[in-house]
Amino acid sequence: MTDQPVQPLDELIASLTVDIQDYPEPGVLFRDLTPVFADGPAFRRVVEGLAAPGDSDPRAAALAGSRAGERAFDVVVGVEARGFLLAAAVALDAGVGVVPVRKAGKLPRERIAADYDLEYGTATLELHADSIRPGQRVLVVDDVLATGGTLGAAVSLVEQLGGVVSAVAVVVELAALSGREKLVPHTVHSLWLT
Repeated sequence: MTDQPVQPLDELIASLTVDIQDYPEPGVLFRDLTPVFADGPAFRRVVEGLAAPGDSDPRAAALAGSRAGERAFDVVVGVEARGFLLAAAVALDAGVGVVPVRKAGKLPRERIAADYDLEYGTATLELHADSIRPGQRVLVVDDVLATGGTLGAAVSLVEQLGGVVSAVAVVVELAALSGREKLVPHTVHSLWLT
């Protein structure tokens, strides 16, 4: 029996992702990751990859105040909507809680808000005011890092509540849009840089 080589994760994601031109607005290339989520073995590898900053990234661990071998996050924050799927799976795998960052008007209790720019408009994100404790170490998860507006707003919400962002983890990073620059000085961990 011959062992098959394991396909690099970025190549696996790229092979399953469907590109949709001019969605949701003209000029936008949408990366549809739902085929990645539907493939059980691929989804498992994505979840493990997103959790990696908490396991193996020494800089993320040091920023989060954890020691080698100790997970660098206490909770996972997922950004609406596809980030919910990913964050919930990462949190379950890590044995920690998950906190949703929602679009405006979706949370029923006291909340804080942050406005941000998208590559095709503007929007507002909200977080329950009691969802993050001061000093709590947070892994922020989403599907795509584009211009950095969405993730920048999510990081801002976590920090407004006194949370410590140990890392930001995404499946796809669209390098040409320079979103990573808006997240400095935070560690950004992307599984597929395109």
